[in-house]
Amino acid sequence: MTHKPRVLVSDALSPTAVEIFRENGCEVDFKPELGKDKDALLAVIGDYDGLAIRSATKATEKLIDAATNLKVIGRAGIGVDNVDIKSASRRGIIVMNTPFGNSITTAEHAMSMMMAVARQIPAADASTQAGKWEKSRFMGVELTGKTLGLIGCGNIGSIVADRAIGMKMRVIAFDPFLSEERAQQLGVEKVTLEQLFPRADFITLHTPLTDKTRNLIDAKALEQVKEGVRIVNCARGGLIDEAALADALKAGKVAGAGIDVFEVEPATDSPLFGLPNVVCTPHLGAATKEAQENVALQVAEQMSAYLTRGAVTNALNMPSISAEEAPRLIPFVKLAETLGSFVGQVTESAVKQVEILYDGHVSEMNTKALSSAVLAGLLRSQMSDVNMVSAPVMASERGIKLVEMNREKSGVFDGYIQLNVITEETSRSIAGTVFSDGKPRFIQIKGINMEAEAGEHMLYTTNRDVPGIIGRLGGMFGEAGINIANFYLGRDKAGGDAISLISVDAAVPADFLEMLKNAPEIDSAKALEFSL
Repeated sequence: MTHKPRVLVSDALSPTAVEIFRENGCEVDFKPELGKDKDALLAVIGDYDGLAIRSATKATEKLIDAATNLKVIGRAGIGVDNVDIKSASRRGIIVMNTPFGNSITTAEHAMSMMMAVARQIPAADASTQAGKWEKSRFMGVELTGKTLGLIGCGNIGSIVADRAIGMKMRVIAFDPFLSEERAQQLGVEKVTLEQLFPRADFITLHTPLTDKTRNLIDAKALEQVKEGVRIVNCARGGLIDEAALADALKAGKVAGAGIDVFEVEPATDSPLFGLPNVVCTPHLGAATKEAQENVALQVAEQMSAYLTRGAVTNALNMPSISAEEAPRLIPFVKLAETLGSFVGQVTESAVKQVEILYDGHVSEMNTKALSSAVLAGLLRSQMSDVNMVSAPVMASERGIKLVEMNREKSGVFDGYIQLNVITEETSRSIAGTVFSDGKPRFIQIKGINMEAEAGEHMLYTTNRDVPGIIGRLGGMFGEAGINIANFYLGRDKAGGDAISLISVDAAVPADFLEMLKNAPEIDSAKALEFSL
């Protein structure tokens, strides 16, 4: 009986999301109380293949180390600050988020904050409900005709741009990944950060928190902004130096600010609290019924699709593989892994560079996923706990350079993968393809053409091309009582270098392998094991 993937939901997800896991063939335990009980979560996490979370659960290195069966962590939402992605990658665990489920909600909150700051709505409300009538005190500004400076013009930023243009604002945007063509489509002007600061009447932030974006708006940046600018942050805490912003607000350089996210959350104290020209909300950017439902359903669909069908969507540490392409791609993933495994098993010196050529129709596939599979196969001979997720991380940590090349069909095969691995001592090359039966086949080894179907137990030998080798090898196998399933041969020229790949029914015994290595006719012999 096939094992059903087990999923733990340790934060509050909707009943519909929980049901999606069940409908898609997963067993699911809904235990939202575990998100705030790290010891209890630690005690049970080893039983699960998937972990679905929001923000309460902290997927720390300690938790990930205890998650011996975990294959995927799904975050219902865009931010993954509560997941140790590096540790997850090393352990081969995919980390997914749902970047689009709350985009409209977050964009709408940014627009709401911008209008609330422009018209001082919260302070005016508090004053009016206190029985005062301070009409002259709450003089505001219009948005129409003003310049909005977007820092980040991706999914959420582009929605804000669309809404702002609808309100007759001029929109300028700083985003290193924004092309001129995309800027024209959105109707925004692409600018540098240095150009944005002095021109913008309003600034909104829509960028992730990274080492490069931390304190993006600091005291130095605030010296460059336009007098009377209003700043809104509904993206991530830490993008703004809160103390520097408080000083600029008190000095009047910044006329107002709308802050939904803080450097430390929950935010019980901040230099911004108590200032009359600041509107603060408790990280409500994604807090609508629609958004919460959308991201919950999305993460359930993504996780179950991966656990049951191998489809990878919105992964932060692995190339995406759609459910549609998975059936076509998976045989080539196995081929890529097998090629890597072959070289890994015959290589004894440190690997410096991995060169992968994708030829023909294979070059049009998801080659990032295939390269991850090559690295996984290559490294698995040196370390057992490695897969497509962890392999690129481990290769990078070991200083292995990856070179990928694509080429149109160049030979008799419609599509193939060629692998060349450069080590400290030598280089090794191998190529393979997949036929209609879906099984990996070797088509070239050491520049020698041959056609050999990969088997679970194989023996690889090199020798000079002289008469009697085949008979001698067959005799040695017969004397040892080892049954040959398939025998494949290749040579570069008559009397030159020759190779053989021999499939056998069981693992090659160590003493027999040693006997082969010592045979005068054989230059080298290596037992190979493949997981097929």
